[in-house]
Amino acid sequence: MNKTFISILILLLVFSIKTDAQIAQKPKANYPYLIYLPKDYPEGTKDYPLVIYLGGGAQNGNDLNKLKTYGVPYYVEQGQEYDFIIASPQCPEKKYWTTENWFDSLYVDLTSRYRIDTTRIYVTGISNGGFGTWQVALDYPERFAAIAPLCGGVNDSDTAKISNLSELPIWTFHGTADDMIPIAETERVVNKLEAYGHIKFTRLPDEGHSIQYLYQDRKIFDWLLRYRRKTNSDGNE
Repeated sequence: MNKTFISILILLLVFSIKTDAQIAQKPKANYPYLIYLPKDYPEGTKDYPLVIYLGGGAQNGNDLNKLKTYGVPYYVEQGQEYDFIIASPQCPEKKYWTTENWFDSLYVDLTSRYRIDTTRIYVTGISNGGFGTWQVALDYPERFAAIAPLCGGVNDSDTAKISNLSELPIWTFHGTADDMIPIAETERVVNKLEAYGHIKFTRLPDEGHSIQYLYQDRKIFDWLLRYRRKTNSDGNE
């Protein structure tokens, strides 16, 4: 084993330790959530894909009904049916999805309560939830099969971890006329990821910040569900 190879291994180990420490520094939290189960779930035994939806800032609070005002929970409330599980956690008031470590407890709770195919877990979100989608994927790239952030971005302090997403399929959206979160926030992340070839970026001409209508049809979900997270050759996580 030559010195160069040993040096690379050490660098990778240090980076992994630093990343784990950054996640550990965030206070742990349990966020309440809405759950949607496919209509055939009670009678079946199979495992289902899971889509995690992260709401925008206007959906923050301690009332889960706020999640139903727009986005994926809104269309669930309107009676749309899906062939996958949907979990919609609620970010507390005056916090961001990047403030606390909410994912660990959510993952444990969901995978222990429901029949979930852990190779087919996806996350999508809008605005504050778009930032949250990028962030949770940066922190846990090994948990997701694909992600779809809408009009979000990545905090300056986290851009150094962009390579964590190098193998993760991503489809991101942003309106060119967004005056709340400028499209430049998505563009700068895309520019860093294009070298890896797993990024799909849809610019929405003359669209503002309210692009939640994208969840009305199945295009985003059909795209996400095409992907399955890689496992070891023996099938282990």
